Amino acid sequence: MSRYEDKEAAVRRLLDTPHPPVPRDLALRAAERGARRLHHARRVRRVLWVLGAVAVFAFVVWASTVHPWEVPPAETTPPLEGW
Repeated sequence: MSRYEDKEAAVRRLLDTPHPPVPRDLALRAAERGARRLHHARRVRRVLWVLGAVAVFAFVVWASTVHPWEVPPAETTPPLEGW
């Protein structure tokens, strides 16, 4: 027998055996777990959006008070030449 025929025979043997019993509430438990994961993901996404908005607001407040785009005044005056 070839390797392919061995695999096929093994699969056929598995399919011929009786299937294991499935709990009656399996679909209900799976749906509840999926709903919990969905709510958790939604909550995490909402918290990340709020944190992002707070960060943007903090940056805008900081930039409006500090004015980082302006050149700071020189601490020394340039030398006078040509007088």
